[in-house]
Amino acid sequence: MTAVARAAERFDPSLDDRVPVTVLTGFLGSGKTTLLNRILAELPGERIAVIENEFGEVSVDDSLVHDTEEEILRVNGGCVCCTARGDLVGILEALSRRGDWFDRILVETSGLADPGPVARTLFADDRLRDRLRLDAVVTLVDALHIGEHLVAVGPEGAGNVAAAQIAFADRIVINKTDLVSPARLCELSVQIRAINALAPLMTVRRAAVDLDFLLGVEAFDVSRVAVADPQFLDRTDHAHVHGVGSVGIDLAGEMDPDLVERWLRELLVEQGRDIFRSKGVLSLAGHQTDWFFQGVHTLLDTEWVSTRTPEQPRRSRMVLIGRNLDRAALEAGFKSCLAAGQ
Repeated sequence: MTAVARAAERFDPSLDDRVPVTVLTGFLGSGKTTLLNRILAELPGERIAVIENEFGEVSVDDSLVHDTEEEILRVNGGCVCCTARGDLVGILEALSRRGDWFDRILVETSGLADPGPVARTLFADDRLRDRLRLDAVVTLVDALHIGEHLVAVGPEGAGNVAAAQIAFADRIVINKTDLVSPARLCELSVQIRAINALAPLMTVRRAAVDLDFLLGVEAFDVSRVAVADPQFLDRTDHAHVHGVGSVGIDLAGEMDPDLVERWLRELLVEQGRDIFRSKGVLSLAGHQTDWFFQGVHTLLDTEWVSTRTPEQPRRSRMVLIGRNLDRAALEAGFKSCLAAGQ
């Protein structure tokens, strides 16, 4: 069954009772723990499981602390995006089996973690997906130091961690704004928008974030994202910063379902390592509703959605966020998928 066909069999998201998972990421010192403590303090009646990941020599402790509103689990001795990822999956599987006990799960990654593998695990792991849902990846940015972090050179082939954290975000919080001038804050916003033009952005001091901005946003619910944000492409900035940026394409007309699915599959197989996030709303020939997709690296989630009125013209829009994106090649490939006669 093709991805287009599978989308038609998705369940009604309004009936989704899976436990939401929020991933908190951001470079060292950005304020993740401060934000985590704020969330716990402002939701005293909720039953929350917290997974914290720090580097260290202590072995993984997956025991649960009972008789408290929050349960704190620590993944030590490695990073959840690589060496300790199996431990993260094991903990999440244990938590998911107790899903009726928790209102939500918060995962605080190490400041050096690439959130991609974490998001991918939650996004597509069949063992977890039936009981947990990835609500959003939230990235905190240190307003004072992000400039130097973005120009830092990592190990060969690893890329820039700070840029990758921003690129994967569904919500971006620029923290510690009291430590920079208004002019510098404006410059930072432009820099961040050049990396990720899709994620809503908030500026705060001391991680004082409105929780409605972070929690329950269902950023990975494909139908909700498409309907709630039909103009997502309008915010796309095509500039690239330190090799990471976004490319948006908007075409009038209908796409050939077979051609566009084949092109997307080949694109992600060949360049999926460099494509951090993808999102699109496509008008497909032979279908009255539009086909919405979003992806993490090589994985796609899809849904049929209604984002326009019948009198509005048919068009297809797509955004890719990643590194080494060739705009000309992407535009040519996307255009080659237009239905005959377009």
